[in-house]
Amino acid sequence: MTYVKWTFFVLFWGLVASVLYYTLPRHDVVRLVNTEVRRVDFGENSIFWANTGTGDATGTASRDIYFIAGVRPGGRPRVYRNEDTGWIWPPYFKLDASNLQTEAHDLLSSSEAPKWVSVRFYGWRFEPLSIFPNAVAVKQVDGPDHKVVNYFNIIFLIGFAILVYAAHRRIRRFRENRIDPVVEDFTDRFEAAGDAMEGRRGRFRRWLDDWKQT
Repeated sequence: MTYVKWTFFVLFWGLVASVLYYTLPRHDVVRLVNTEVRRVDFGENSIFWANTGTGDATGTASRDIYFIAGVRPGGRPRVYRNEDTGWIWPPYFKLDASNLQTEAHDLLSSSEAPKWVSVRFYGWRFEPLSIFPNAVAVKQVDGPDHKVVNYFNIIFLIGFAILVYAAHRRIRRFRENRIDPVVEDFTDRFEAAGDAMEGRRGRFRRWLDDWKQT
């Protein structure tokens, strides 16, 4: 039973951590090298794309997607999709993908005269399934060593931890006040019934022994 409990615990909180890691905003400092529009056919990875562009027709299996390509200070490539989230999950309410694409294009630079840009995004980059993080905002910064303090994530995670702790306390108090007494009462009744049954069996054995002796 202990293994089942810990397996459920690990799976549940692993799922919660994965959702938070995918949804919460993060930042990359990159040098933007290209912006493009690419036709994408959706398949097994469709859940990691927005349903449709804001104002576009619904139910299409493919559509044009904005992409923004960058290079990290160490030379590693980084590619983002640029989609409106609209009113769906995650709740960024992003409706300005076209404007963001224009801002990103204006910040393109070469390695000889680099412009370093902080890209705020959410999501994962997973090459086997062609999953790309979604860029939310771009902002030029002083240099490749620029550090971003993600105050939103800090405040959100502290608030989430407080909420989980408060919920745990309430559930534990409810269990102690409502569930445990019922379980204890049921256990006592079960044990009492067992003792009574054992007493009847003892009396039956004694009667049977007396009958055999006669």
